[in-house]
Amino acid sequence: MANVFTFIYFSVSGLIIKIMLHLQIITPEKAVFDEEVDQVTLPTTTGQITVLPHHTDLITQIEPGEIIFKKHQKETILASGFGFAQVAKDNVKVLVDLAAPEEEIEEKKIEEAKRQADEALKQKHLLSEEEYAIAAANLQKALAQLKIKRRRRRI
Repeated sequence: MANVFTFIYFSVSGLIIKIMLHLQIITPEKAVFDEEVDQVTLPTTTGQITVLPHHTDLITQIEPGEIIFKKHQKETILASGFGFAQVAKDNVKVLVDLAAPEEEIEEKKIEEAKRQADEALKQKHLLSEEEYAIAAANLQKALAQLKIKRRRRRI
């Protein structure tokens, strides 16, 4: 379904100006992305939200899933981990522990991480609450990455 509100334009002295969002995606290791985009879709704890120019200010929790942003009709998808996003005016800052494009995801390595997390979760009775939470988080992040990596095969 096409997004009717993807582009917001206004006229100043006869010139048409396209309003864009400034998107920053930052992990503990690096700034993954820092550019203008048309829109961004974020995986939050209450479901996916799409942020367009002039979105209301908010702070939300990000969970493992897909960060999708569009720029000039091109869609980019990143696997995301846990974190937070702040929307203020026409700026979106996403601070997450994982933000990986499909080409950076090593499927065999992620499959192994998924297997290890599955095994750890099966041993719940031997794990502390912290160890269990870490294993569950690792499983969620592995599943998000595998979904993005395998998407191309289904198309």
